Amino acid sequence: MLEKINQSVAFIKEKTNFTPEIGIILGTGLGGLVREIQIEHILNYQDIPHFPISTVEGHKGKLIFGTLSGKKVIAMQGRFHFYEGYTMQEVTFPVRVMKFLGISTLMVSNASGGVNPDYEIGDIMIIRDHINLLPNPLIGKNYDELGIRFPDMSDAYDKNLIQKAESIAQTLHIKVQKGVYIGVTGPTLETPSEYIHFRTIGGDAVGMSTVPEIIVARHMNIPCFAISIITDLGVPGKIKMVTHTDIQNIAANSEPNMTRIIKELVRKI
Repeated sequence: MLEKINQSVAFIKEKTNFTPEIGIILGTGLGGLVREIQIEHILNYQDIPHFPISTVEGHKGKLIFGTLSGKKVIAMQGRFHFYEGYTMQEVTFPVRVMKFLGISTLMVSNASGGVNPDYEIGDIMIIRDHINLLPNPLIGKNYDELGIRFPDMSDAYDKNLIQKAESIAQTLHIKVQKGVYIGVTGPTLETPSEYIHFRTIGGDAVGMSTVPEIIVARHMNIPCFAISIITDLGVPGKIKMVTHTDIQNIAANSEPNMTRIIKELVRKI
């Protein structure tokens, strides 16, 4: 793995000569933040050695380098999922690469289904914790150069960044929720009984991403912030059949407010 990481990093440095401070992973329908970045370089995933390729609609498969709110950022416009057939090491490989390129903070966004009855479609949820129901990406050989064998996850989501984001949302008069995200494999959307189960075990929202990237980032001691847009509801009496297109459209509608929060949070780091 270390050799592959170094090869990817060497290629990116040769093409961009860019040292990012903050890494950003943009989820389903949420790639619009890229419009706010003063772009200096764009690389297609397919051109980067050892990078997987996004196969899901709404994930463009581009690595963006530039400036956002005065900070140098690297943004993934599209991510990888376990359900696409990639290993967990492949899903999280870009986070390793971003660390070796120089990032000291990771921000992640996603679209998710709300299981908290107080949530509404279109709500923005700041993730304060997660429950992992995916295979753990750290299973297998541990590389001491990347992190310790048994990383602590009691502070998976940086409390200081969460407080700043809440303060920013209040100043901007943007309603935000704060909750627990449950990571599942997908690609099926959940059954009504599964939604009840996820709520019973302590979840506020459920989705098919984010948790692996956070685990790997914390393995490498990167502070993390994550934010989710509630695109459908898994609440008894409110469950409706939805499509991936529906999810993309709802995410896009709420994206401007999410972008405003992230832009200001980047400024304050």
